[in-house]
Amino acid sequence: MKVLVIGGTLFIGKEAVMQMQKAGHEVTVLHRRAEHELGRKVGNLQADRNDVAAVKAAVAGKTFDVVFDNAYDWERGTPAAVIQETASLFNGRISRYVFMSSVAAYAEGLNHHEGDALAMDDHPDRYVRQKAQSERALFRLHQRHGTPVVTIRPPFVYGPGNPFYREQFFWDRIRDKRPVIMPGDGRRLMQFVYVKDLAQACVKAMEAPGIAGHAFNIACPRPLTQAEVVDSIAAAAGKPVQTVRVPREKILRMGGHPHGPKLYFGTYFDIPPITMIVAKAQRVLGLKPTPFSEGLKDTYRWYMRNRNKAEADYSFEDALLERIRAAS
Repeated sequence: MKVLVIGGTLFIGKEAVMQMQKAGHEVTVLHRRAEHELGRKVGNLQADRNDVAAVKAAVAGKTFDVVFDNAYDWERGTPAAVIQETASLFNGRISRYVFMSSVAAYAEGLNHHEGDALAMDDHPDRYVRQKAQSERALFRLHQRHGTPVVTIRPPFVYGPGNPFYREQFFWDRIRDKRPVIMPGDGRRLMQFVYVKDLAQACVKAMEAPGIAGHAFNIACPRPLTQAEVVDSIAAAAGKPVQTVRVPREKILRMGGHPHGPKLYFGTYFDIPPITMIVAKAQRVLGLKPTPFSEGLKDTYRWYMRNRNKAEADYSFEDALLERIRAAS
């Protein structure tokens, strides 16, 4: 099949392009730069995905069987209207429109099934709000015009090439023999998916018959506590880890934020838990998640080849730990 990937040059998109090629599909990526580094066999279209007129001009005269919409503008956001108008460009012209959503679309709660309600339109977090609104807009297109929409909802995605300072955050501290701050009791739940498993699921979502109009949770079945996550990350490196538990309210009172700049536990790794059930993806898409320990070992090998020491800023943690020691 001929596949258009909107946003295929980083992390999830890059892995998806590779998996699509392995499956024998002809892939073209649409992104903002004039060139990409995905090889000569991957076509290239240039446009800002938030500019629907530019996207329309870029795809004019070209035919595709599938569109995989994977791009989100983290600086400006990507409103639901942009997603809806982009999908509408291909009405009646494609067999599948696969949209990369997120577990965040549920906003909060545990053990979500795909039919559960998504976040409200007035949710304060822009990313949560826009993912939920985008899914609703796409499913309206499916109901009214038959647009062959499939949405994918992953939790925390990990693996080689992760642009977020997450697994690397802990490995930097472990390798530098520094303590890792554990917010609260370390029992907040987290759920993960290996980037290669997610990409394979996206390929299956392109190919599987009879799934237009469906959403799929894609993840490792068992959520982990924050303490289990830190232990697993340390085990992947084959090194011991020391943790210091700090009450979350003290971290926040000193200016700590889960996204930084005063980062204390990996980017967005300390947020209220959202977990989901993946039985549907296992049954329909044949999802067979890679064990977390195995995926982490692969990720650690990538980290060792690409370690960026400039990311490791310990000043906030030093001040926080000093405050804790002084109060004890």
